[in-house]
Amino acid sequence: MKIFVGNLSAIYKRELQNYFGSPLSYGIAGLFWLVSGIWYSISMVSLFNEVSQYDMQQSLQGGAASPVDVPFLLMQNFLGVLGVMSLVVLPMFSMGLYAEERKQGTLELLATSPVTNWAVALAKLAAVATFFMGMILPLMVYEAITFTAANPPFPPALFLVSHGGLILMATSILSLGMFISSLTASTLLSAVFTFVLVLILVLLEGIGGLMGGSTGEALSYLSLLKHYGEWVQGKLDTSTLVLFASYIFLGIFLTAQSIETLRFSRS
Repeated sequence: MKIFVGNLSAIYKRELQNYFGSPLSYGIAGLFWLVSGIWYSISMVSLFNEVSQYDMQQSLQGGAASPVDVPFLLMQNFLGVLGVMSLVVLPMFSMGLYAEERKQGTLELLATSPVTNWAVALAKLAAVATFFMGMILPLMVYEAITFTAANPPFPPALFLVSHGGLILMATSILSLGMFISSLTASTLLSAVFTFVLVLILVLLEGIGGLMGGSTGEALSYLSLLKHYGEWVQGKLDTSTLVLFASYIFLGIFLTAQSIETLRFSRS
C-alpha cells in the first residue's frame, strides 16, 4: 500500500506540473474565466432589473411584493451556464491524459513499468480534476463576495454543495475522457470523441422522455445534466451521488483495462 501511494503521489505531482506549466491550459482557463465573469455580471444586472420591475409593478397595483431569493436564482443560473461551458472545456483537458503519452512513445514504458494501471489512472484523473477545481475557485470567491450582501444570509452549505455537484460532474466527464484518450494517439480525436460521448449522455434525458416507460426512465437516469440540475437546486439524492461515482469508477476501470491490454501485447 505504501508503494502504491508513493507511485500515485509521484505521478500526480508530475501531471499537475504539466497542467500548471502548459500555456494551452492557461489559455483555456483564461477564456473560461473571461466568459464566466461576463456572463455572471450580465446575469446579476439582469436579475436585479427584473426584481426591481416586479417590485414596482406590485407597488403600483397596491399589493405587497412576494420575497424573491435573488442569490439562489443567481447561483442556479450561473451554475447552469458553468455546467454547459464545462461540457465543452473538459474534453480539452482530458484529451492529452494518455494520447500524448502514446504519441511520444512513453505509454509503452508506462504500461510495462512496475506501477499499477490503477495508480496511474487515479493519479492522472486526480491531477486534472485538481486543475479544474483551481479554475472554479476564483469564480466561487467572487460569488461568495456577492452573496455577503444577501439578507437574510445565503446558506454556506447550499453554496458549497451546489459547487460540489459541478466538480463531481466534471470529474465524471474527465474520467470517461481519460479512457477515450487511452485509445488513440490523436489528442484531437480524443477531444472530439469525448465531446460526442458527453453530448449523448446529456441528450439521454430527452431521448428517455420521448421513449417513455421503464426504458425511458432508465435512459433519463443516466443523463448527466439532469442529475447536475437537481443537485444545483439543492435536491441532494443518493442516486445522484451513485451515478457520478459510477461514471468516475467506470472511466478509471476502462482506462486501467485499456493499458493492461497494451501491457499484455508488449509482454
